[in-house]
Amino acid sequence: MTVYRHARTGPIAEPVSADDTPSRVCLMIGQLGLGGAEKQIVMLARGLAARGIETTLLLLSHGGPREAELADSGVTVIRLGYQGVRPWVDLRTAVKRTAIGVRAFAQLVAHLRRTRPQVLHAYLFHCYIAAAPAARLARVPLCVAGRRSLSTSNLGHRMFLAAERAVERAANGITDYVVANAHAVAAEARRQESLPEHKIGVIHNGMEEEDFRPAPPAALDTSLPVVVCVANLHAYKGHRYLLDAISRVQQRGVPCTLVLIGAGGERSRLQSQADGLDIDVRFLGQRTDVPAFLARADVVVLPSLQEGLSNAVMEAMAAGRPVVATAVGGTPELLRGRGVLVPPADAEALAEGLHQMLTDRASAARLGNAARQWALENLSADTMVERHVTLYRELLERRSLR
Repeated sequence: MTVYRHARTGPIAEPVSADDTPSRVCLMIGQLGLGGAEKQIVMLARGLAARGIETTLLLLSHGGPREAELADSGVTVIRLGYQGVRPWVDLRTAVKRTAIGVRAFAQLVAHLRRTRPQVLHAYLFHCYIAAAPAARLARVPLCVAGRRSLSTSNLGHRMFLAAERAVERAANGITDYVVANAHAVAAEARRQESLPEHKIGVIHNGMEEEDFRPAPPAALDTSLPVVVCVANLHAYKGHRYLLDAISRVQQRGVPCTLVLIGAGGERSRLQSQADGLDIDVRFLGQRTDVPAFLARADVVVLPSLQEGLSNAVMEAMAAGRPVVATAVGGTPELLRGRGVLVPPADAEALAEGLHQMLTDRASAARLGNAARQWALENLSADTMVERHVTLYRELLERRSLR
């Protein structure tokens, strides 16, 4: 177990009311890569610490680039060192990794017993199924699980999915509450995991002040309108339909440059498709300067076949960009009346939406402004953190009345 303490510098926000408000909170996630869940948990950790709550961030496996965002925050980071067990490794390696997992779980329980947090809040599957029994063994008063996305399609592994659901239901039985980041995610959890209404609620993701600040546009060598898509190159993100849509828009006399930000196993296939369609597509891979490309975009697009609550859409809204996206998961909650929603896996509808935004600039500007204003009012980091503090307080009050 590795421990890192990030000493706090600078002003501290006014502490929350002491009545039933936790003074010690543990958050838990697998690692701190550049994903959306990792961004949200770091934001929550910083916000809790700034409100005078002693905050620990438990990492099931290792750190990552987002750990730097916790510098000077007052958040303690602990790495448990779990490596996971994969079915295709040899028996010796599987036994070794299982032993490491057991040791990591024991360290988790020992840490909780020693530090005695009032709340343990775990994000993502491998963490919340470990957090629930650990919290009970360590007698943590409140165990909360986070649902961050809809289930990914895995039709070839139905037995695996059934086992996963069974484990989730068992963990839910000893978990006090589940927080989803979108109503669509909550609805799926209720349906698939048989969660009762009173045991799940919704707190939308948040964005930092810097996400709303104008960024200087990225330099991009093109004279064409720019369409930006921020999504890892996985099949369920629907890029193949986007490339087809861009080709259709070009055939209508509106050629454009498509900028794809994200990495993944689909890149080679998508590159071949783009070459065959003779369209201008720039594959930029993972980037840390996404705001600059949003500032450069004429339109932002997300063609996902399934989605939870998209940070990419939220960031485009904060930047005031017009957004065309598929009506899946929590995306309609973000864009209804503030963007263009189209059916998933429908290249023609996607092309129509993009063509509309690229040719009707007044409508595009109106939607972009409306999206930014709604995001300012509903998706700030402060709002997200305060809603979590209120939830923790209410759940602890409810527990004290039992």
